Amino acid sequence: MRWAGWLVLAGTVTAGAQETGKPERPLPDVPALMHEVEAKQRAAEEARKDYIFHAVVTEVEVDGKGSPKKTEVKEYDDFWIKGVPVERLVKKDGRPLTEDEAKKESERIDKEAAKASERRAKEDAKGKETDPRGNDEVTVSRLLELGSFTNARRVQMAGRDTIAVDYTGDPKAKTKNRFEGVIRDMAGTVWVDEQDKAIARIEGRFVSSFKVGGGLMASIREGTNFNVQMTKVNGEVWLPARIEGKGEARALLFFKFNGSLTASYSDYRKFKTSSTIVGVGVVKE
Repeated sequence: MRWAGWLVLAGTVTAGAQETGKPERPLPDVPALMHEVEAKQRAAEEARKDYIFHAVVTEVEVDGKGSPKKTEVKEYDDFWIKGVPVERLVKKDGRPLTEDEAKKESERIDKEAAKASERRAKEDAKGKETDPRGNDEVTVSRLLELGSFTNARRVQMAGRDTIAVDYTGDPKAKTKNRFEGVIRDMAGTVWVDEQDKAIARIEGRFVSSFKVGGGLMASIREGTNFNVQMTKVNGEVWLPARIEGKGEARALLFFKFNGSLTASYSDYRKFKTSSTIVGVGVVKE
């Protein structure tokens, strides 16, 4: 399921989300609702591929006492290439990349997209569920086996009705891949836009520390938490608006933080491409 990794987070009704106070309509069956969300997200994936948007990521690293010791700000352009979502670094601490840095970044993206496409093709040939990068993916059916959705309630968020449900992983559940182990060790809340059957917000935390490959491939410290907010763009697709994380987490070269991380997304625009990156630009077909 797309965004499955964020579907398990902790929280209740937060700022911007209010109980409606209206006579309650019957709530939907939660498992059926989550299956519908999964189907809607898969159908909307083609629309998401047509967009490019800007991301500003601020990371505050802390020392052993929890005091800030380093702040780094990076800016990216997010888009899809060859069926793979990628992030192109464009600025570091407000400074645009040099010509040489931009060239290396373009080469990195092309290699990353090629490897992801190859990995996905191999896994698809085996009949395995994967995300667009060819990594393990957890379907709603497996989510319901790894934990449970409870406490459904109708909450209004930004003037729209959502169905909020809590998720709790089952520590005794048997996993089939490494990513399922992460899902099993999380707990939290997901808000589903009732009309669009799309994820509007997720909050959560890791209830125990998690390591893959002895911590060499990935590691997450107990208590690490995050908050994902989505926004509807052009009346057709839900895309990220803001992501916040606090704690300690690392996954190979994809991301690493020990402290806090905030990503803000903006400047959404239609931009369809399946070509390669050249210099500091993108060649469109």
